[in-house]
Amino acid sequence: MKLRKIFAALSATAMLLTATACAGGTGSNGANDENKVYNIGICQLVEHPALDAATEGFKAALTEKLGEKVKFDEQNAQGESTNCTTICTGFVAANTDMIFANATGALQAAASATNTIPIVGTSITDYATALDIADWSGKTGMNVTGTSDLAPIDEQEDMLVEMFPDAKTVGIVYCSAEANSKYQASLFKEALKADGIECKEYSAADTNEIRTVVTTAVAECDVLYIPTDNTMASNTEVIKNAAVPAGIPIIAGEEGICTGCGVATLSISYYDIGYTAGEMAYEILVNGADPASMDIKYAPQVTKEYNADICTELGITPPEGYVAIGG
Repeated sequence: MKLRKIFAALSATAMLLTATACAGGTGSNGANDENKVYNIGICQLVEHPALDAATEGFKAALTEKLGEKVKFDEQNAQGESTNCTTICTGFVAANTDMIFANATGALQAAASATNTIPIVGTSITDYATALDIADWSGKTGMNVTGTSDLAPIDEQEDMLVEMFPDAKTVGIVYCSAEANSKYQASLFKEALKADGIECKEYSAADTNEIRTVVTTAVAECDVLYIPTDNTMASNTEVIKNAAVPAGIPIIAGEEGICTGCGVATLSISYYDIGYTAGEMAYEILVNGADPASMDIKYAPQVTKEYNADICTELGITPPEGYVAIGG
């Protein structure tokens, strides 16, 4: 009888200790666990200045908040969607605490790979388009949240009209494999139509088609518009070599493209949207925020910028209020 009482007492003590230990954290994210080291897989679609800056901003935000308690497995897909799939599948197999998806292809691969591991994206123009969400509310309703790189399309179109009021035909050039580029192209087309300006669309399926597509566009248009597009951003030298000798200016959707081949852009800071994504990641990892209910965030401000070198080559004087890139 005494042995049974002793055993019962020991069992009760063990159960109490187990319950106490379990109460020390607040879920699978390890919130409030002072000894937790967070492992984050980073999948970046391709290497170019805008995406690089977003990744650096993301890492900086988390490193400032977590110090040595965060580790990054940073991988680049070199522009190949199949590589994004392989990278994200590997992160899931490794049971990382979070996946940071930089650009649309990376986000789509991450979302296909897991519906449980939190995913934070950046450099995504439109999450509804990227994730095929029909009833958009500003939140994804799934294990995904993040920041957008969409600058106001109507203001970009206003910029084109301001700089080139005599333009009769505008060419919109983008990669047909990038859903968010198609989305921006459709919005820009609507804005041009509202101003009575004719436009033509030119799409390249991949890098190999860019030179031919741009050469055709510059022969048929007065001005080109290139939206935020990772394939185009990685091939600005090819685009410049076709457009500048032909005397055709390019309005770009973001600073990286403008630096390489454009005359002006309505710029956001990719470092800033990456940093904001890092702050969102911290809320998820440490404070237990639910990605499904977090609003997608946007760049807080935009800046009219111009490429001084290409403007000089083409004899273009930017209107007042424009800032030289890097100036």
